Amino acid sequence: MPLRLLLLALLGIVLMLLGRLLGPQWLCLLGKPLPILALLLWLRQAPAGTYRRWIAAGLGLSLLGDLLLEWPADLFVFGLGAFLLAHLAYLRAYLSSSRRLAPGALLLAVLASGGMFALLASAGLGALLLPVACYSLAIGAMLWRALARLTEPAIERRSACLAGLGALLFVLSDSLIGINRFVLPFDGASYTILLSYWLGQLGIAASCLARTAQPGVAAVSLASLR
Repeated sequence: MPLRLLLLALLGIVLMLLGRLLGPQWLCLLGKPLPILALLLWLRQAPAGTYRRWIAAGLGLSLLGDLLLEWPADLFVFGLGAFLLAHLAYLRAYLSSSRRLAPGALLLAVLASGGMFALLASAGLGALLLPVACYSLAIGAMLWRALARLTEPAIERRSACLAGLGALLFVLSDSLIGINRFVLPFDGASYTILLSYWLGQLGIAASCLARTAQPGVAAVSLASLR
């Protein structure tokens, strides 16, 4: 990542931490979107195509979700909706790269998202039961398709590993939000959630930068080396 974008992301992290420690809400509102904005600007260096377009859409929707969740009014449901759409955008990106069934990845995704939903539902979600169920389904599908890319040829290996790790961290972040909000609040929740969220988004964005050329171009390049 270029130095100026890294500094922008670090500025957002510092403002967010100051907001959490000192209290002014506007510091959090100003700081939280900056790391995602830096990732969006960094993404312009990635190879153009369907994958980059949908990853960019997911980052943009995540930025919107950040603003809604940090807004002084309680806009949790709207923030949840923005992140649900972000996961669907990432899902679309991963589907553009792989359509393999990958049953092992599917099983892991079902266990992760289903377990998260079962835990939250046991705490009593009330009117949020259906939205959280839809969210769990979306995040499970996103995780499945991210991990499914690991079964693709080696030319996508680095990108697939970064996307899979990013998706896992994103699921972890969302799970911690749900546990802290609905099941059992715990010390340091805010910092753990932010760290896993930002690292997850970094992995997802980096998976786009790690891609080289389209398969046809790559095949020509390999043939020229023989």
